[in-house]
Amino acid sequence: MVSTFTFNWKGISATPRPFKLPAGLYGLTIHAETWRGGSVTLLRLAADGSTNATAFKAFLDDGSATAYVPSGTYQLTIVTAADVSADLVLTETF
Repeated sequence: MVSTFTFNWKGISATPRPFKLPAGLYGLTIHAETWRGGSVTLLRLAADGSTNATAFKAFLDDGSATAYVPSGTYQLTIVTAADVSADLVLTETF
């Protein structure tokens, strides 16, 4: 059984605060009204406590992807893109 675990962002243009995720298979969908050559990336805080590592490959335009990720602290990082809407949904735990 999978519990519902979802993060939603609507119309943001700046990187939001970090958040905690339990381990599992996640689906990430990104849409930006204006990309301006920018990107949106989900990063995970590495074991050293200061370095961010890519959890999902950077989105350069609207799209969706799935990936298994370990538990940890994550951050949706926006570079140049504006009016970004996204959702991150837990689809399977492990």
